[in-house]
Amino acid sequence: MEDRIFISQSKYAKTIVKKFGIENSPHKRTPAATHLKLTKDEQGTSVDQSMYMSMIGSLLFLTASRPDIAFDVGVCARYQAEPKMSHLTQVKRILKYINGICDYGILYSYCEDPSLKGYCDADWAGSADDRKSTSGGCFFLGNNLISWFSKKQNCVSLSTAEAEYIAAGSSCSQLVWMKQMMKEYNVDQNAITLYCDNLSAINISKNPIQHSRTKHIDIRHHFIRDLVEANVIALEHVDTKEQLADIFTKALDAMQFEYLRGKLGICLHEEA
Repeated sequence: MEDRIFISQSKYAKTIVKKFGIENSPHKRTPAATHLKLTKDEQGTSVDQSMYMSMIGSLLFLTASRPDIAFDVGVCARYQAEPKMSHLTQVKRILKYINGICDYGILYSYCEDPSLKGYCDADWAGSADDRKSTSGGCFFLGNNLISWFSKKQNCVSLSTAEAEYIAAGSSCSQLVWMKQMMKEYNVDQNAITLYCDNLSAINISKNPIQHSRTKHIDIRHHFIRDLVEANVIALEHVDTKEQLADIFTKALDAMQFEYLRGKLGICLHEEA
């Protein structure tokens, strides 16, 4: 473990699994099934709101060292006002996933090249209730994961390109802030690479001309063009299978989920 730091909340994870009676349940390889799309489920059976909120709060605290559950916990958190049995079942699924890998955490290792880079992605119209998309992003200093987000967008996107473009804008805001923070520590950054798997979104960021496909997009999202032109951000294409932010936008199959989880640096202490 020389020149490495391992951060985990294993004791806390075991505590909440036991608190909510999941310690003897079978382990799940992923936090959510790929076919599941939660809705308000207005006709569903209501469950204890205080217990549901307690479970969500406990899991949100765990995401500080477990970004692999950030998306799924975020989706379940949308239904705290009127939780139904379908929502509770999904929260328990997350706990069953945690139960099998309580000792996992994030590994940080020494890196000679402290350069910033990011990944951004979006799940177009992923919310079954209002058809809004979900943005996801993760950011690295060298090879170490230092920040991430998974958030439903505020507006309805008319295309995958628009959804990805908005996600890229949110990621740029985070990267610019990080660049300024690094400057305070006398660490200058060259053009920061932001990886996106949608070529249309990349082309929009490099084309200053408003046309029919982009004129309806809120002007606040177009500041990414200025950053690209000023060589602050370099938007680059990445293959979908290597898009690390994918884990923050949708439920994935077990093989792809575990692959991306490993790429984020989430592992067992022994593996470190």
